[in-house]
Formats: sequence, structure tokens, C-alpha cells
Amino acid sequence: MTDVSVEEIESLQREFDWVLSTEVKSVIDQMRTAVQECSAKFPIPVGMVNTDRPPPLERFALTSASTVPPEQIKVIVTISGDSICQADVNLKLPRPHSKDAYHNTSIREDLPWKLQQIQDSANHLQLAAEALESLDQDHVFKSANEVNYFLQTVMGALLRSRTALLVPKKRTLEELVSSKNMKALVPPLPREVAVSFYLQSWKLIFAVYHMVTDKGVSRFDRYQSECTVPWVNDVLLLLTVALQSGQQLKDKIDILCQYNQEIDVHKKQG
Repeated sequence: MTDVSVEEIESLQREFDWVLSTEVKSVIDQMRTAVQECSAKFPIPVGMVNTDRPPPLERFALTSASTVPPEQIKVIVTISGDSICQADVNLKLPRPHSKDAYHNTSIREDLPWKLQQIQDSANHLQLAAEALESLDQDHVFKSANEVNYFLQTVMGALLRSRTALLVPKKRTLEELVSSKNMKALVPPLPREVAVSFYLQSWKLIFAVYHMVTDKGVSRFDRYQSECTVPWVNDVLLLLTVALQSGQQLKDKIDILCQYNQEIDVHKKQG
């Protein structure tokens, strides 16, 4: 760094010592509160949270874009915990040079469609909660490296929890067609139609892939409908708050560590 006066060095050292002794604890308390509130929003247990209540039942009617005829996709779902326990699906799919194809199918309560993203997100959130709860209330961090290592552990788990809800895993059409969920539909859909339910941000998406042949050339037409899932929106907001709190603290420590030749940012005794 550039030349720093003795007064500035003393001020930086006091700032760093205060961050370690006071601000780190305050930020970790904020992150712990956000994670606890976030866990309570999930419709399934996260560790010991939500274990004493049955999963809520939520019913949604999915809608398509205004440019899509309303009768093309009609989907009504009931979600319990991390599964679609009931659904009625009615499709009217255009075919080139032919009449529209009509397909009706359903999800039954005894063969639910599991939304694995919810469980994945909850698992990562639990890892963050366990790391935060592992700290004693009177724990005092002794070095910048110790704080950064802890923040990386917690924020990494929070980021994975958030990503699980934001970014669905990509699957090939062959994987969709042969999936356990597809095979559970009653009645089954023909091979030229594949469907998928997944979360993307705060929305539940229903996607349809329809293989058609036009002038000897095969292609897949894609259609979708969606609905907002309020609790997912709340979870994403709380995860973002926790991540921002951790990142701001990490940024402050990183700035102070740029003066590591002038101030002591390493482990101290006592």
C-alpha cells in the first residue's frame, strides 16, 4: 500500500479489532435470524424446523402467455410439501397439416411428482444453519482468515440453496420421457409428448415438448404455463438478505486486509 501515517495505522487497527470483536458477531446474528426465518418458510422439515406440522396443501392454476390460446394448456396442481400430489393436465397441441392433438392426463396422490429442487434447497440451507449454530454465542474470531473461512462455508451453502430454486437441472428429452415422474402419469402420454414440472425462481413451470413432423423434418415444439409460488419468493428474498450481509462483511475485511503490512490481521492470543 502507499505510505500510511502512524495515526492512520492506529485507526485502521482499531477498526479491524472492532470488526472482529463486534461487527462479525452482529452480522452472524443477522445471518442466523435470516436462515431461521427462511427455514420456517419451507413446506418441508429443515433440520428440526417444521417437524411438528403437516405439509401445507396449496392449489394453483397455471397460466400461459397471453399470445397462447387459453385452451392449449390447462393445468391445475395441488402441492404438498415437495411434491405435486394431484394435477389435471389438458393439452391441445397444434400439428402441421393435421388436426390438433388432444391429450389429457393426471397426477394421482399415490404417485406424486416430486420436486427435487425443494429438498435440495432445504438440504443446503440446513448445512448453513448447522454451521451458524455451531458457533458459541460468545465466540470471538481471532483473525481475518478465520472469519473468511467461516463465511465461505456458510455463504457457499446459502448460495447452493438459492441456486437449487433458481436454476433447474437440465435434462434431455430422452431423460424426461423415461423419467419415473412421466411414467406415473395416468393415463400415460404418447412417446411424442414429454412434460416437466420444475421451479425457476419463484415460479412453478409446466413445460410441454411435442415432437411433430413438418414436410419430412422432425422437430420439438415447446409450450409452457406457470404460476407464482409465494413461499419460494419469500425464501429467495431471505437467502439474498443473508448472502448480502455476509458479502458486505467479507468485503470490509478484505479491504482492511490490504493493509496487512501495516496492521495485524492475523491470529492473536487471548
